[in-house]
Amino acid sequence: MGDKENFVKEITNIEEDFAKWFTDIVIKAELADYTEVKGFIAYKPYGWAIWENIRDYEDKEFKKRGVQNIALPMFMPEHYLTTEKDHVEGFAPEVAWITEGGEKKLEERLYARPTSEPMFCRMYSRWLKSWRDLPMKYNQWCNVIRWEKETRPILRSREFFWQEGHTIHETEEEARKLTLEMLDVYADTIENLLAIPVVKGKKTNLEKFAGAVDTYTVETLMHDGRAIQAGTSHYLGQNFTKPFGVKFQTKDGKEEYAYHTSWGTSVRLIGAMIMAHGDNRGLKVPPKVAPIQAVIVPIQMQKDGVLDKCNEVYESLKDKFRMKLDDRDQYSPGYKFNDWEMRGIPVRIEMGPRDIENNKCVLVRRDTAEKIDVSLDELDVKLNELMEDIQKNMYNMCLENTKAKTTIAHNMEEFEKNLKENQGYIKAMWCGDDTCEDHIHDVTGAKSRCIPFKEEHIDDKCVVCGKPAKYMVMWGKQY
Repeated sequence: MGDKENFVKEITNIEEDFAKWFTDIVIKAELADYTEVKGFIAYKPYGWAIWENIRDYEDKEFKKRGVQNIALPMFMPEHYLTTEKDHVEGFAPEVAWITEGGEKKLEERLYARPTSEPMFCRMYSRWLKSWRDLPMKYNQWCNVIRWEKETRPILRSREFFWQEGHTIHETEEEARKLTLEMLDVYADTIENLLAIPVVKGKKTNLEKFAGAVDTYTVETLMHDGRAIQAGTSHYLGQNFTKPFGVKFQTKDGKEEYAYHTSWGTSVRLIGAMIMAHGDNRGLKVPPKVAPIQAVIVPIQMQKDGVLDKCNEVYESLKDKFRMKLDDRDQYSPGYKFNDWEMRGIPVRIEMGPRDIENNKCVLVRRDTAEKIDVSLDELDVKLNELMEDIQKNMYNMCLENTKAKTTIAHNMEEFEKNLKENQGYIKAMWCGDDTCEDHIHDVTGAKSRCIPFKEEHIDDKCVVCGKPAKYMVMWGKQY
């Protein structure tokens, strides 16, 4: 029991300091670690394995839709950034500049990509000749640099890893269709792989991507009621293709500029997973994305036959599940239990001499802490059923939290009261005026999350000015 108590105390209480709790888990569950350069973190094997599972899942979905992976340079010349006016206004404050190469000063400054619309469009302008070449659907898995003022491991680092897809099309209709299709891929990844419910919708003009015609988003709500923009898909129209000369010969011999989309998700999804599911014991990792789905912990490992039987069970399961056998002899079973709970392993399998004698083991669920006696003859079937049930239960627990933290406001008094008493999503009507949107942020700190695809009519009047409302908007504070 002493092991358990001492181990748990290493994590800050989730209700007392959510930000510190998050950082504790990132470090103590060995997802990542700090480096000597502020805002740049090192991912450890366990954290990177979660990202690899997300990456592999999305990559398959992209390829089903004809997307091909490429790799483009990290550095771009300064004039790329200034070619599209909204783009430079949106990203210039976060750009990292390169002024020297070796001992020689560069004739034109280079910048580290904060995103790659300019580079993609420059290359598309070289590769695109006629309508027969379209569509071009390319994606890259890479890192980007954004010089954030305030940093936090995984959630907001100056260097982060992501995928960015960029496609060009013959028509606006085709490009818009692809934009929404990729948003559905993100929603599927987040809900079915990470077990987090999403709200799909369109960003307001103030919140859309710099240079986009329209930005669409999947929003998620964390345990503390703050939101994370978990993935975005942008219809860029010809805003980049015109200045970068991405044009083609049409079927009737005319010249036309291509229609452009871009879309991305990042390692922030790991942060969302931590904050949506974790508790005071540490991580909770959904089985579908877990690098280790089940761990076998031998009890009284020194006794004859215990480790041999555990190895036998491990060998029988390792090709069906992502398994781990914890045969470390320097730690007690109690320490191991807490260690694996901290890391969020979905199922722990406990096996001791008496269990083995009775041809059974004990399964312990990370999501509910429930203990289940299972015959070793039925272990693989039961384990499979349990994985499915845990995945569903984790999603439903998040969904209940989201519902409990979603309120309605008819006026600013209700808006401020709701946000103070039950931080989360606030549904409120909006007239469409940027001034009213700014007012909400200035007064409450909340921002528009999206105009949901599933609209609701709450009131006829804008929550701020009382004028006729155009949209129902989801509002909330964000990470």
